[in-house]
Amino acid sequence: MPRTPTLTFDRGTLLLHPPPRGKNWVEFATWDDRVEKFRIPAIYYRLLLEALQSEKISYQDNAKDYQQLELVSSINLSPYQHQEEALAAWQQAGKQGVVILPTASGKTYLAQLAMQTTGRSTLIVVPTLDLMHQWYANLTAAFPNIEIGLLGGGSRDRTPILVATYDSATIHAETLGNKYGLLVFDECHHLPTDFYRVIAEYAIAPFRLGLTATPDRADNRHTDLNFLIGPTVFSRTPEQLAGGALAEHKIVQIMVKLSKEEGERYQELIKIRNEFLKQSNIKLSSLEGWKNFVMMSARSPLGRRAMLAHREAKEISLCTDGKIRILADLLAKHYPHRTLIFTADNATVYRISQEFLIPSITHQTPVKERHKIIDKFHSGEYKTIIASNVLNEGIDVPDARIAIILSGTGSEREYIQRLGRVLRKGNDENKLAILYEVVTENTSEEWTSQRRRGENKSEKPEKPKKTKDKNKDKNKDIKQPEPEYQQLELLPPTLIYGVNKPATKLAAETPKKWGENNDENND
Repeated sequence: MPRTPTLTFDRGTLLLHPPPRGKNWVEFATWDDRVEKFRIPAIYYRLLLEALQSEKISYQDNAKDYQQLELVSSINLSPYQHQEEALAAWQQAGKQGVVILPTASGKTYLAQLAMQTTGRSTLIVVPTLDLMHQWYANLTAAFPNIEIGLLGGGSRDRTPILVATYDSATIHAETLGNKYGLLVFDECHHLPTDFYRVIAEYAIAPFRLGLTATPDRADNRHTDLNFLIGPTVFSRTPEQLAGGALAEHKIVQIMVKLSKEEGERYQELIKIRNEFLKQSNIKLSSLEGWKNFVMMSARSPLGRRAMLAHREAKEISLCTDGKIRILADLLAKHYPHRTLIFTADNATVYRISQEFLIPSITHQTPVKERHKIIDKFHSGEYKTIIASNVLNEGIDVPDARIAIILSGTGSEREYIQRLGRVLRKGNDENKLAILYEVVTENTSEEWTSQRRRGENKSEKPEKPKKTKDKNKDKNKDIKQPEPEYQQLELLPPTLIYGVNKPATKLAAETPKKWGENNDENND
């Protein structure tokens, strides 16, 4: 009597022995001489079972080690229409796929609905420890009768519902692979890397849900999500959800001119850089071109000089004195509304924090201090905080009304995430959020701004006209939150909060005496 083919899990793969009859399963299998058995990648578990069942082949499944769960939420919330539609689309796709929703639109609650619908042991993977603890708090509140564990930050639980960081889940992928029937990837654009992708590849989970606001990656590996999780099954933009799940919002772009001295110095530096690039036949329009520039800058004095010129020119455009004065005007205009300020570099964060006495958060800020600052911002004790990149993703920022982007990268993801920080309605149903983007005119920042807003790179935005304040009626409905443009001339320095203080030369340099001009810093 022939033996029944048995399927077992072995460190991120499947072993099938003895070989069954039929041929559909063969396309997934590779013969392993070491164990003299057919080995199959774990990610093909569902397809393999379907192939065996299609040929009516009997088999014994010893690979599956996940449980069925009866999940009943203790929190009665009515889902938004987009959440119901996203859940239905995911179910129709066989409970495999990616859902694209903007920040603050309820992706966590959508995952809870998917977990209840699926009723299987679930592994939730998140990019940061902060997000891990946020998910844990939400899930323990929703499912108090189910044991929920953590993997990461010193915790190594093994529970029916487990929240793990991408790093920890990758390290333990070989042992986690058959323990969970549903995988939820938060910020799933992190998954398609050589390191993290094994979380999906070593798992047999037949059900998979990816959540993100911005799936696209610069290396185009976002296409791998189709294989690792499933196709995109549902997508909505902030504009489509404005006035419903998200607050109405408007985007205002403010163009700032360099002063005569800054402009002349900027053009001089760019000329030095461009001459070297031309001589070396390097184009910075691609990642490969930038890598070549970095390598060449380390090989010759001219290359080093060009790189230093590039960096100084960038510093001028990122934090021109005109931006500081615009920031002062915006803070005064919108006080006491809670405001988030974003920059591309820590030096600008420390300079503004020092000059305006605003709490700052960077990657150097200790965890306890970071949480203390955010808690005080949430309570209203702090009206404004400034950060470089740490608030873009992976941390729960209380709902603010105003966001000011002083500088950033050309990433659309970063731009959408920063916008999402002010889209949370909170308790204000009539909230109007405003995103200000302050851009230095006639510098590389214009190109960067176009890229992050997804504009046609070959077309320059229409020259904005000088305009007065159009935002007096803050409760006015905005049907199409297209960017507004304002042109601001660089004016002589004015008093900022009662102190006529010039820009400091170094980011964290302490003035000898507050309130007095320091001629050393104006050289």
